[in-house]
Amino acid sequence: MLYYVLYILLYPISILPFWALHGISDILRWILFGVFGYRREVVGQNLKNSFPDKSSEEIRIIHRKFEKHFCDLILETISTLSISPRRLDRHVTFKNKELFEKYFGEKQSIILVLGHMGNWELIGAAFASMPVHKLNVIYRPLKSKAFNRLIRHMRMRLGNGLYPMKETARCMIADRKEITATAFIADQAPSPENAYWMEFLNQDTPVFLGTERLGRKFNYPIIYMSVTKPARGRYIAEAQLLADKPAETQESQITELHTRRLEQDILRQPEIWLWTHRRWKHKRPIVHN
Repeated sequence: MLYYVLYILLYPISILPFWALHGISDILRWILFGVFGYRREVVGQNLKNSFPDKSSEEIRIIHRKFEKHFCDLILETISTLSISPRRLDRHVTFKNKELFEKYFGEKQSIILVLGHMGNWELIGAAFASMPVHKLNVIYRPLKSKAFNRLIRHMRMRLGNGLYPMKETARCMIADRKEITATAFIADQAPSPENAYWMEFLNQDTPVFLGTERLGRKFNYPIIYMSVTKPARGRYIAEAQLLADKPAETQESQITELHTRRLEQDILRQPEIWLWTHRRWKHKRPIVHN
């Protein structure tokens, strides 16, 4: 029942032009951050720790820009309930598409790795319209069945697939005869015991090893998606090859590569990364000899 209530409430919003969505976003920003102060301390602390050399004023400016982007992200994501490929084409531009076309022509499946930069939901939806690989996005099922069903519908309605996080390897094996692009959003916080630890944004940070481990297991080329936001409602996703033959790379090499690429993107345009995430909630485990 809740699913249908959500759908009926959100669908009329989804068909609005982006200028109208951004108008609602401005109101939402005032309510969410101005009135309720949503995760203000989390965002502020994350920014201070990540940019120790920046002044308080510089941190404040990034913080305010992020709040605007975050609310844009929410409203733009709602648009995926109804958005058409033609409309998506006005908001998402892919650079270096030839890389996808090359591997698709060779009937070679690939792995995509990206972070929570820009609007990954719009980028995923836009990818579905390209005549290349079928995109399968790894996701963590939500506890709410209604919200989980809604998110699944939004992500799959244009033809993309979904792999539950704990079933990724099994799903990749099942789809081995298809030409697929398996997408890892690799900047979440893994359990500290099963993570690769490295310095990221001036902090000791655990990083998921799933991208590297499955890349080496299947030997699928790994492509990093670099995301920028040149204007409100506009995103550029650039494909960058990290490893053509992952099985031949050294241990942790791929993890270091995609994490460093993401760090470069964040330093270039920090306000479009997901700073509300409690990315550094874990501490490195102490190893006793």
